[in-house]
Amino acid sequence: MEGSMFYWICWSFWVYLTFFLNKQNPYRFKLAASILIVIILSTIHFGIGNTEVYASGLFIFILTFISYSKEKLRAIIYFFICSYIVGIAYVTFHLFEIFDPVWIIIKKEWMMGILLGYLAILLQKTLRGRLLIVLNGTMQGEFLYALILSKYHFPYSIGAYAYLDVCALISFLLVGWSFFENAGTIFQNHFNYTGKAKQKSS
Repeated sequence: MEGSMFYWICWSFWVYLTFFLNKQNPYRFKLAASILIVIILSTIHFGIGNTEVYASGLFIFILTFISYSKEKLRAIIYFFICSYIVGIAYVTFHLFEIFDPVWIIIKKEWMMGILLGYLAILLQKTLRGRLLIVLNGTMQGEFLYALILSKYHFPYSIGAYAYLDVCALISFLLVGWSFFENAGTIFQNHFNYTGKAKQKSS
């Protein structure tokens, strides 16, 4: 069922941010509020010509621009380049799915999530940067894909549940990867510290 993965992951993030994350964290309220707004807007949509646009996807798109608006010019330019690369990869995947669906060997949401998540890890070093380029780039891809389909008179809904499922899955994978990255650093520092302590004691 489309949308089930989106709701499960978003509600899990919201519960963690609201009840478990340190209340002193400066991003806690903003992230929790943003997730809640996305969930609320997920059922609202409007028409532009023959294309339906869901408010949740549009909100995510605008939010990514706002998040990067205070960065330096060099960082903003690199952000747009990375988002464009993710967007092209997103559209390419969908086009291959139409013209040659045989190569999709697993469920397309997972395949797309793994590929785009890996691409974001290569392009950005921080979790924030990875999430922003994925969310912005996939929405760019949604608009471009809808434009391509409109030339062949195929209906398409921008930012619908299928898109939200993919975004939620990629976000979940990136958060999980970031956790393992940080966990590795913590363990490495711990073992280095204990190793040095043993050398000093001997």
